[in-house]
Amino acid sequence: MTSTETSTTGPASHGAHCTIVPPYILEALAASDEPGLAAQARAALRHDERLRAARRTPTARPTGRRAPRREDTPAPGSVSGAGPQRTIYDTKGSQTTPGTEVRREGGQATGDPAADEAYDGLGATWQLWWTAYARDSLDGKGMPLLATVHYGQNYDNAFWDGSQMVFGDGDGVIFQRFTKSLDVIGHELAHGVTEHTAGLLYQGQSGALNESISDVFGVLVKQKHLGQSAAEADWLVGADLLAPTVKGRALRDMRNPGTAYDDPRLGKDPQPADMAHYVDTSDDNGGVHTNSGIPNRAFVLAALAIGGNAWEGAGAIWYAVVSGDGIKADCDFATFAGLTVEAAGRLHGDGSKEQSAVQTAWEQVGVLTAGAGGSTSPAGGVSAPSSEGRSGSTPGADTQVVLRRSGGFAGLVRERRVAIGELPERDAKDWQHLLAAPTLQRIAASTERTHPDAYVYSVVCDEVGCDITVQEPHLPEAIHSLFERTLSEG
Repeated sequence: MTSTETSTTGPASHGAHCTIVPPYILEALAASDEPGLAAQARAALRHDERLRAARRTPTARPTGRRAPRREDTPAPGSVSGAGPQRTIYDTKGSQTTPGTEVRREGGQATGDPAADEAYDGLGATWQLWWTAYARDSLDGKGMPLLATVHYGQNYDNAFWDGSQMVFGDGDGVIFQRFTKSLDVIGHELAHGVTEHTAGLLYQGQSGALNESISDVFGVLVKQKHLGQSAAEADWLVGADLLAPTVKGRALRDMRNPGTAYDDPRLGKDPQPADMAHYVDTSDDNGGVHTNSGIPNRAFVLAALAIGGNAWEGAGAIWYAVVSGDGIKADCDFATFAGLTVEAAGRLHGDGSKEQSAVQTAWEQVGVLTAGAGGSTSPAGGVSAPSSEGRSGSTPGADTQVVLRRSGGFAGLVRERRVAIGELPERDAKDWQHLLAAPTLQRIAASTERTHPDAYVYSVVCDEVGCDITVQEPHLPEAIHSLFERTLSEG
């Protein structure tokens, strides 16, 4: 695998660069009057911004195994046959990934806590997906699980880059090593599952759902590993990351958003617990780490009302939505809520205890309105009116799209005219969702051309009245990757 200094390599991400520590926490630390702490936070912020802005050309992912046939699909709860395929690397303080291989599947423990915690965490995550949902790794096809430890010098974060996990050691003052928290490992790997299923755009409400889904399945990894029921679980994300001097319990509290920490250096947890306190912001891709508190709380309320093990109850309902055909890449809270209500009815029966629990949970956080009925979602579920809106009906397979990329340092131009039905199935679906939503228009209307040497993308689709131009740095990673795949395939 080729390595590049200060960047992750290997198969390029089809999704966003997703970090566990939100930018607003690092920004608070960067303003600290402790010079060393502030310098570490500023370095982490610069590094994360470089990775988010990096141009990546999508390539095929290695899975290491053939795609499973229908007859190969196991029943939930069955015993693993092949098992996970894990490889752990060590960058030894550099930012060159993947680093030196230190342990692979079946190998002996290294004695390095970070490497062995990463290995065990990848295994526990694989076990949840396999035994609870019959999903063989992140892509459902046995995708190898890769992780790099000791990344950078006291790097204050961990992230999923689209092909592997990367863990920093923390600064030792606020954050301890990032492999200590099993739910953090589960959280980041869940981004990979979302990338291979719903493909939720990492912006606004769909981005907050992306983050929430990772929190949900991250804590489910921990709960299953510990054998905890929904009532026994603490519902904390990153409880093992914070150093003893920090005034806080975790990065996020899913049961009580906004209460995880209140520290002079970190500030106060800004997560809202309901739609009445929804944060409208352009920071952090539209508040993806902030507003995720709302769907997080809805999941906990549903899980507690259903009872038993959350990965078997509410978790199975959420997974049915994330992996189903009804969800779209730009899904908002109301649509997602409607899909979970519909899935609960499909799995347990209309009017069942489980469906009532899910409906009531979304009502309690203000996403659905009790007794209002709402409107029928594309999948037949009931949802409140969407604040995101849609620009029109879904384009058909014959719809023509003209995609053009210009600019950049070399001033090169690439263009492709293509019918949506000529594209690979996953990309065709993403284009249909994108053109039916106002996402591109909002991005184009809310941003200025502030990057002189950036690529510029133009999208023209006469059938839906789309004619927009937007610079590459303003595009969510999922849309950027879709554009690059479309141009490359041509």
